[in-house]
Amino acid sequence: MTLKARLTTILILTLAFINAQEIQSPKFGKGLFNLVGQDSSWTMKIGVRMQILAISNWEDGESNESNFLIRRSRLKFDGFAISPKLKYKIELGLSNRDISGASKFTSNTPRYILDAVVKWNFYKNFVLWFGQTKLPGNRERVISSANLQQVDRSLLNSRFNIDRDLGVQLRHHFNLSDNFIIKEIFSISQGEGRNITTGNLGGHQFTSRIELLPFGNFSSKGDYKGSDLKREGTPKLAIGVTYDFNNNAVKTRSNMGSYMETDAGFYETNISTVFIDAMFKYKGFSFMGEYANRDAKDPFAKNAEGSLTGDIVQVGNGLNLQAGYLLKNDWEVSGRYTSIKLDKSITEKNAEHQYTLGVSKYIVGHSLKVQSDISYLDINNSNSQLMYRLQFDIHF
Repeated sequence: MTLKARLTTILILTLAFINAQEIQSPKFGKGLFNLVGQDSSWTMKIGVRMQILAISNWEDGESNESNFLIRRSRLKFDGFAISPKLKYKIELGLSNRDISGASKFTSNTPRYILDAVVKWNFYKNFVLWFGQTKLPGNRERVISSANLQQVDRSLLNSRFNIDRDLGVQLRHHFNLSDNFIIKEIFSISQGEGRNITTGNLGGHQFTSRIELLPFGNFSSKGDYKGSDLKREGTPKLAIGVTYDFNNNAVKTRSNMGSYMETDAGFYETNISTVFIDAMFKYKGFSFMGEYANRDAKDPFAKNAEGSLTGDIVQVGNGLNLQAGYLLKNDWEVSGRYTSIKLDKSITEKNAEHQYTLGVSKYIVGHSLKVQSDISYLDINNSNSQLMYRLQFDIHF
């Protein structure tokens, strides 16, 4: 039986036995239903979502390529076990984009598991996370793909993000004053990305992040959601800084990219990544800015005798600036500027500058929306590119 068939069977069996549980039907966008144990010792919220995308690309105003795809299709489960202080989250990806990347390092199987993490609030404001989930990297990556302001994330994210990994995270927050909140995160992970079964080939990955919220928390965790759907009545600001160090990394983009294989095994080098980001919201206006920088001790992968393998760590920096305004009828206009400058002396790749104009209609917030954007990509010493996207997003 394939894994997809097993997942379908599990879901059907769950539905068949819900008469033994208390069922609570949440509002649209808050999950299909909630299961509560008869003794209230556990809960499970089950949700589904999908994104249907149409995309067209033109290169230098001439050649055209169009595509339709299911961009994302996912099952989500979360709740608590024994105590509300012990929470869990499971997210499974079913679209081709979600499960692609099978290799000998994933036992040559599709990568269905996105998140499988337990969160234990063991003492006051201290929470321990254990399992596979997103690392505390750049803000745009941590924002769920269901809650983005535009159709998809920026070029900065695709070049520099550190995505998901297996490991442990310690999270803590405290109030510096009545409104000023500080949040800290420290993570130790395997350093080779999600669903790895053959590892650890290099060292480990260490990630630290601090966030400052001088005006208090955003409504409904809005510091990690695109657009100001709650129309904040007072200015809200979040500033975050992340430092990530991947010791003896074996992939070209820290825990992302391709493995750097040599004639004697795998090339290892220390890779460090820095993120600085901010989110601001007030009365329908939102702004998000991010800066990323990646460096490596020795970015050129080498064989045992010193010859180059051709694999190179992507070293450089990126800047992403994005803003939008939500009208009273829940239409939003947004704009984004992204600049990517990889180190020419290392990668020999041209600088990229992308300009994006987006229009979104929020029917039921992020749970039911239609988004469209058009992007112009200017690449130094290369053909320019124009891209148009239209996406329908629904999740329960």
